[in-house]
Amino acid sequence: MNAPLNRRNFLTRTAGAGLVLGAPAILRAAEGGSQKINVALVGFGKQGKVLFEAMSNIPGLHFQAVCDIWDYNLKAAMAKVRARQGSVPKGYSDIDEMLATEKGLDAAVVATPDFWHSPHTVKCLEAGLNVYCEKMMSNTIDGARDMVRAMERTGKLCQIGHQRRSNPRYLYTLHELIQGKKICGQIVNINGQWNRAVTASQDIGYNPKLSIAPEVLEKYGFANMHQFMNWRTYRDLSGGPISDLGAHQIDIFNWFLGVAPKSVFATGGHSFFKEREHFDNVMALFDYDTPQGQVRAFYQVLTTTSAGGGYFESFMGTEATIDISERSAYTNIFRESSAPSWDELVSRGYLKKGTAPAAKADSGDAIKSYESAAPEVYQLPGDLNKPPHQPHLENFFASVRGEATLNCDARHAFESEAPIYWVNPSAIQKQRIELTEEHLTV
Repeated sequence: MNAPLNRRNFLTRTAGAGLVLGAPAILRAAEGGSQKINVALVGFGKQGKVLFEAMSNIPGLHFQAVCDIWDYNLKAAMAKVRARQGSVPKGYSDIDEMLATEKGLDAAVVATPDFWHSPHTVKCLEAGLNVYCEKMMSNTIDGARDMVRAMERTGKLCQIGHQRRSNPRYLYTLHELIQGKKICGQIVNINGQWNRAVTASQDIGYNPKLSIAPEVLEKYGFANMHQFMNWRTYRDLSGGPISDLGAHQIDIFNWFLGVAPKSVFATGGHSFFKEREHFDNVMALFDYDTPQGQVRAFYQVLTTTSAGGGYFESFMGTEATIDISERSAYTNIFRESSAPSWDELVSRGYLKKGTAPAAKADSGDAIKSYESAAPEVYQLPGDLNKPPHQPHLENFFASVRGEATLNCDARHAFESEAPIYWVNPSAIQKQRIELTEEHLTV
């Protein structure tokens, strides 16, 4: 896992990971290893395309095979691969046929619907491939457990796509600022969200002329083409918004605190998409016991409004609050007026001073004596100049070459994902769930 960083090591490592620091020169991205890695793409829908675009920037990869049950996706994948590497990969609609036929594969990148993640990953691991699998690990906790066991049984690598684990911004914030400089003081609360407007949460349409044959859909677990296109809204196929979107932020809660929550209480409902199986809005409260004290974390995922600025995490401490996101515009650090000065941190390049908040007019109201002074705003000293998934994929392929250690293998991912599987049950049952060892372990 990630070793603690000092500033010098951080600058060295993140130059290759694509962090552009606030100097005129842009640090050159890593060239990657010279050893060719033969890759199979398993699933080439929306997320598969995102991962492929990120992998297209990584040297030393040869896309040998593509597997997707929809001919439309398969043809798109083969065309994109040909444009990238000049040769056409072999196309398959069935993963078993692909694994039985293709020789010399080193790795598979799995981006299929959540309920297929575990079966596909286990098959690839048992066939001797290293696997990068999108999060969530599965739509069920038992499926996730199967992935951990398969990774450890086969001795192959299995990275789970919690891509923030390899993002230089997050690594720097955790290791250098929170753990190293302890700029937050004692973290007491966490807030996170991923909100989408109604217009961005509509069902995905398709051209009926391009539909998959009913018998093929049935073979692979789909009732019809609408379910195939919108599997995220069905309980048997996914964990819904709290897993599809919320898993990103809740993973950061658990990673940054270094412990699992001891309980979860959630609520949810159908505010707009009343015909869907999963709630279209969920709010969850996690309680943590950390070495520094108790922490409460609140998380909300809404598919009915983009209120609050989309997606981010906020770590609130006695001396500072860190708002962090994959989007640099939403990443800021707020120093409490009572905290020690950060002038030295700025002069040494750990932070840069942000825009000062506008001064409030004197109201003359006696109650102003109870108001907190406005915090000073600071920013991180750099930004990521790569697609957000690329550093995590680079870490995976470097690990396949033996040049790195996975930042989020299946066991560590399970430890962070396990609490998420209990959010929906809590919301449905409308009761707090105490998270015991049975809930959280393989």
